[in-house]
Amino acid sequence: MEITLKGDAKIESIPSLKDKALRINLNENIYGTFAEIGAGQETVRHFFRAGGASGTIAKAMSAYDKSFSDAIYGTEKEHRYVTEDRLKKMLTHEVKLIENRLSRNDYPNKMFFSYANTVATIDFAKRFKGHGWVGIRYQIDAEQEVYNEITLHVRFKETDARLQQETLGKLGTNLIYGAYYKYNQPKKLLRYLYDHIDKDQLEIDTINFSGPAFEAVDNRLMSLQLLKNGMTEAVMFAPDGNNVLPARVLYKKNILAFRGSFRPVTKVNMDMYEKSYNMFLKEKKVTKEKTQVIFEITLSNLRASGGEIDEQDFMDRARLLCSLGQTVLISNFQEYYKLVEYFNLYTKNRMGLSMGINNLIDVFDEKYYRHLSGGILEAFGKLFNKDLKIYLYPMLTENKTMTTSEDLKVHPRMKELYKYFKYNGKLVDIKNYDPEILNIFSRKILKMISNAEPGWENMLPEGVSDIIKKQKLFGYEA
Repeated sequence: MEITLKGDAKIESIPSLKDKALRINLNENIYGTFAEIGAGQETVRHFFRAGGASGTIAKAMSAYDKSFSDAIYGTEKEHRYVTEDRLKKMLTHEVKLIENRLSRNDYPNKMFFSYANTVATIDFAKRFKGHGWVGIRYQIDAEQEVYNEITLHVRFKETDARLQQETLGKLGTNLIYGAYYKYNQPKKLLRYLYDHIDKDQLEIDTINFSGPAFEAVDNRLMSLQLLKNGMTEAVMFAPDGNNVLPARVLYKKNILAFRGSFRPVTKVNMDMYEKSYNMFLKEKKVTKEKTQVIFEITLSNLRASGGEIDEQDFMDRARLLCSLGQTVLISNFQEYYKLVEYFNLYTKNRMGLSMGINNLIDVFDEKYYRHLSGGILEAFGKLFNKDLKIYLYPMLTENKTMTTSEDLKVHPRMKELYKYFKYNGKLVDIKNYDPEILNIFSRKILKMISNAEPGWENMLPEGVSDIIKKQKLFGYEA
């Protein structure tokens, strides 16, 4: 155990990796297997070195050769080995083996586990930074028939394969230790995954808990914790409400993104979506099959007035958007150019951003780019790449006049820059919008809900008001 001093008092610090591995090894009831493919046996090495591993490790293996790996776990679609499906097959296979080969008569009190990872570290050309899937399937009771499971996806930030391997070994040790000794505190378990690891070494962008020990865990809230803890910049939810790996959804897709508070999602939001989506599909090289629509909420929009993230509010918004069949991205990207940079990690195809005129005013505000050495020009160079367009929804002002891109007023210093992008086709007005709904604002709806005023239901997409009432969202009281 590492000890730090503060004044005259001793403060117990986090356990060392050796202490963690040794505590697992000395627990006579923890017994299982390690299967690590693609980056060597980095995790199990900590347990061998700690001592007493014979009481913990039933088997350690690395099916490094793809033919051997296929013979053990089966072939993969498109011959991709660093996938969630591969990890699941590994865990299933190894748990079945340990159950079949070890008799409960001989091991009545053993809590079996299988730890596995499938990882690709950085390549020699350093064009591919490296990533992987890591997981553990395990019991916390020897009589438990249904196993618990924790799986996560990581992206390496270090630029040396050896360092990435060492980081993987640390993460695996932290995961196994946390799975057994912090499973009843999943939020703390998340933080402990970074024990002895800096956040500039590793990113965890997807995590899922399942099994009887985690019945009360909402994986979407766990994803929110990843953002709050600075472990990742963005997390994604599929229409079924479950966590999904962003790379799986965005890879080589045309992307149309909508940013908003969606508190709650309104008829205006859906009209903006439908009209800009139809316009986007008419772009060259854009097909419906290869297009992904993303509804994005920035973390700053999830914060309550006190600065803390309102988790219940987050759940309400995500649930509503998913119920409408949408894919939801929660991000730390305050500026739009950062969102576009993020998408560029996964695709080089066409992109579109759909926003209201009021949001475009913020895009052309220099104060958001003072931290960049190149200022707003640097940001726009990243934002307005050759295959990006911004679709603009009109705004109805307080004096009932309509504002479009044609009569938008920007700061005098931005006037010529605005004209450049406008007349080069980067800024496009959304046509055929519904003028009858332009006076709908989410803040007005929230106020009506909290004051129990009638009529707010008609301002929302079909079915949304029923969900709000049934689940008592946004402070609704019957």
